[in-house]
Amino acid sequence: MIKASLLALCLAVLLVACATTTRVAEVSPRVAPAGEVFYHVMPRSFRDGNGDHVGDLKGLTAKLDYLHELGITSILLTPLQPSPYYHNYFATEFKAIDPAYGTMDDYFAFVRAAHAHGLKVYLDQEFQYVAEGHPWWEESKCKPGAPWAEYLLWRDKEHCIAEYFLDKPKWKGYDGRDYGIAMVDLKQPKVQRYFRDLMLFWIDPHGDGSGADGVDGLRIDHMMDDLDHKGIEKHLFADFWGPMFGELKARRPGLRILAEQADWGYGDDWLKRGHADLVFAFPLRGALTKLDKREIVNAIRETEAKTPRGKSQVLFLENHDVDRYMSVVGDDPARARAGAAILLALKGEPLIYYGQELGMRGRELKNIEISDGIQIPAREAFRWQADPESPGSAIWYRGGERWWSERYNRSHDGVSLEEEEGRPDSIYNWYRKLLALRQQRAELRMGDQKILCPTGNVLCILRSDGPHQTLLMVNLGESDARAGLGENALELAPDLIDLLEGKPAAPLNASLKPMQVRLLGTR
Repeated sequence: MIKASLLALCLAVLLVACATTTRVAEVSPRVAPAGEVFYHVMPRSFRDGNGDHVGDLKGLTAKLDYLHELGITSILLTPLQPSPYYHNYFATEFKAIDPAYGTMDDYFAFVRAAHAHGLKVYLDQEFQYVAEGHPWWEESKCKPGAPWAEYLLWRDKEHCIAEYFLDKPKWKGYDGRDYGIAMVDLKQPKVQRYFRDLMLFWIDPHGDGSGADGVDGLRIDHMMDDLDHKGIEKHLFADFWGPMFGELKARRPGLRILAEQADWGYGDDWLKRGHADLVFAFPLRGALTKLDKREIVNAIRETEAKTPRGKSQVLFLENHDVDRYMSVVGDDPARARAGAAILLALKGEPLIYYGQELGMRGRELKNIEISDGIQIPAREAFRWQADPESPGSAIWYRGGERWWSERYNRSHDGVSLEEEEGRPDSIYNWYRKLLALRQQRAELRMGDQKILCPTGNVLCILRSDGPHQTLLMVNLGESDARAGLGENALELAPDLIDLLEGKPAAPLNASLKPMQVRLLGTR
């Protein structure tokens, strides 16, 4: 989840981030590989369905039409299991739903409703650790012969001192309480069987391979080959992850595994030895935060070179671990639009973090005691109405602390679905337009990619699928500039149309203003 060499940041951010039904006939929708558009949801902050200001499964289910109409194909949820932490990483029970989100019946109703909307569902899984309160820990402490004693790693023969997460005995939650986090012994055959059966339950709850009510993919949080680089849980790619993924896919061949590579690098080892299908394009995201052409081009090329055939990268500007993109680019709508256009035009599978399409803002709190509260600003409630305290708003974090008093989203600030839907020039409608074009044009979903304009400040990306072409041009400089296509212009089909304006395109050498985006395509 964080580069291991940055231990201080690792200690802070890993804590913050690391959070029976009636059988029906529906089966999981089928989306072509490399054709997915993910929507990353933190359920606690998305939509309150029962009036307690905590986002929940019923609230999320009620808003599936919104996601479908936005152009989303797949929903990626942060964990749902009970945990002492608000983000639900570090579970106290694995095969359960946090009561704040609803019941297991509410969960399965959500999955069925998502599939009925043609949406795939991915669950975030992080079972390398347990928090205080989990039976494996509570019932085994100082009891080496207890039934669960071998499920955890211990520092002493008496099993009184657990092998702690990053060697810290306690971690503070935003509510001021401290909790221990212990490492699970993933090498134990009984532990491996437990998690295999648990994952089979989530992907195939009826046990018949149909996938009815089952999720379509899993995100593996903080995936490592040597857990926390301690040398005591080594070779996990071969001994734990690979065999498990193999069994899951034998049951559900279309299942996809999305790994969060713990080093935040290019993820090639996770795609090869780790047997994942997708990883996160962290280096490219870093380049996109700077909107520097040279860095973006280098990251694109390196990402392509390190992604094996048949595997894919999830492209993103935001997630629950990083600052909101609008804040990163200095609240500059032009820069935010440019970043969004590049994200949705590049080869890969884009991810939109809830509220990103509205231009929601938020940065990690500084000069505050380390707890999982420092990243609440990037996890504020989705803005359905102009007033953040309207019914349905998931403002679970309200109170007297800084994450509330210094919150980014304020009443009638122009950053809400209510305020942006009717404004053609809004960030929301910019995302709607880009997502519609990606949905309409196969070359943007699955076509080849070529970088043009080798000189100058205009980034030029050509996507092609047979005779179908889409050309992205973005001026990443600080002054007006023309695209340096040169001889590359001969590769382009004649009579391109302006896809953003819906009219014949201006000449290819027309000048672009700083951060101006042009998107041209064949008819």
